[in-house]
Amino acid sequence: MVTVAHQQAPLNTTAAPTAPTARITLATRHLGPNWYATVMGTAIIGGAGATLPVHVPGLRTACTAVWALSLLMLAALVAARTLHWIHHRDQARAHLLDPSVAPFYGCLSMALLAVGGGALLVGEDWIGTSAAVALDVVLFVTGTAIGLAAAVAIPYLMVVEHRTEPGQASPVWLLPLVAPMVSAALGPLLVPHLPAGQAQETLLFACFAMFGLSLLATLVMLPMIFARLLTGGPFPLALTPTLFLVLGPLGQSTTAVNKFADTAATGVVPAPYDQGFAVFAVLYGVPVMGFALLWLALAGAMVVRARRKGMGFAMTWWAFTFPVGTCVTGAEGLGKHTGLAVYDWLAIALYALLVTAWAVALTQTLRGLLNGKLLAAPRQAPPVPPSATARTT
Repeated sequence: MVTVAHQQAPLNTTAAPTAPTARITLATRHLGPNWYATVMGTAIIGGAGATLPVHVPGLRTACTAVWALSLLMLAALVAARTLHWIHHRDQARAHLLDPSVAPFYGCLSMALLAVGGGALLVGEDWIGTSAAVALDVVLFVTGTAIGLAAAVAIPYLMVVEHRTEPGQASPVWLLPLVAPMVSAALGPLLVPHLPAGQAQETLLFACFAMFGLSLLATLVMLPMIFARLLTGGPFPLALTPTLFLVLGPLGQSTTAVNKFADTAATGVVPAPYDQGFAVFAVLYGVPVMGFALLWLALAGAMVVRARRKGMGFAMTWWAFTFPVGTCVTGAEGLGKHTGLAVYDWLAIALYALLVTAWAVALTQTLRGLLNGKLLAAPRQAPPVPPSATARTT
């Protein structure tokens, strides 16, 4: 980056006023779609905190403030990514053709959806119900369209353009597949604002369809990821936090079925479907949350191991935020529908973990932005010597 600046300066000494703009444009060259994870991880703080089964003075105001921050982050990031596509199309195309980067396009959808859902959960306190509904409609429709497109386009690219092997399977591959599940979980928030009858029922069942779409696609991908761990050993240190991404479809699907039950109970669907959604929320949510806790323990142990071996901060640390947040909202829903206090306490404990992880990730990200390391060109990884096994002990 410095070399380019020195080469260009002598060509036009009168262009000083445009230098800041040029620096901003240049800084976006290596700004990948993974940065939308910062918006997702911030927005979930407000959404999950707003429905906690405990009253804490000032909590809702704090959640609203964090949601407002996520809205500002989304606007800034969309603007920066637009500059990236305008001025660095070669790099943008390279991202799409890179199997380790392309799946992060699912994060754009989830960032839009998370901020939109937060508008109805807490944002209406500051901007009013009408503005919150309008904002969520725009972000939900846009985010859902992008999410459905990514759920098809990214796997298509992986099959047709990317050259991947079983040993490269990663939880990152789940990102475009989970995006429709986020739509499924947040779509019910808009149902009460639609005309009663066909419109409300259509949206609810559309969300249910996206739940099935995402769930089945995830069930196809998860065995590949687990097999990669068993046969290939631990992920590289910087990628270890991505294990937390598996919590995303687990927690978000549990959240979705509970939202379906809440919405169906208002008379949106006729009997016996209203009761069926309530039964399904518990029969599905309880075992899936159990598996989520098992995976949380496994992923946590792997992160502790990686940390002891020298794992430093990377943008993958944002995987500690949104996926955990979905487990918070899933536990909140189960607490409501089962009446068991254990799920209320689980939601509170997971929310404490979420806030801690978010504070650390945000602090480290701001530090990396200030020193320029996070926007620098990625360093070429050293060649890996041939070995009979990829496992490290």
